[in-house]
Amino acid sequence: MSEFDPLTSNTRPATDALITVRIIKSFPYRNVKNYVIPKINLKETTPTQLLEQVKQAINTQGSLRPYRNVEYDTIKVYYHPHETKSMNLVINFDDDDTKVLTSNDKKNTNLWDLGVTNETELSAFVWEDYQEYKKNPEDKWI
Repeated sequence: MSEFDPLTSNTRPATDALITVRIIKSFPYRNVKNYVIPKINLKETTPTQLLEQVKQAINTQGSLRPYRNVEYDTIKVYYHPHETKSMNLVINFDDDDTKVLTSNDKKNTNLWDLGVTNETELSAFVWEDYQEYKKNPEDKWI
């Protein structure tokens, strides 16, 4: 690989991107399931539409059956490609103002304009559960 080869995350167009949505059922118990969306148009999809797509997948895919009893209301960026990951294995606590994509002022803006690129990892969760976990981020084990 030469120094001039493009990064693999930059070779796919924004109209045909791959993203991963981490569906978080429980923060303290680390109940997280990855849902990979292999083809998504980031320039036409809004966070609200993405959240609806994730909810539809939860309600129709058998592997996501344990996640059906939660009413997900928030999408937040967990990781951008080629940046550092959070030390917390469940959620990224950093910068709620810019990384939460379903806030009222952003929910109708397309994902591309919000900084989502190919291979970005997003988290879907319940906002109230996140706020409670953020106050006391201790993990519980059964």
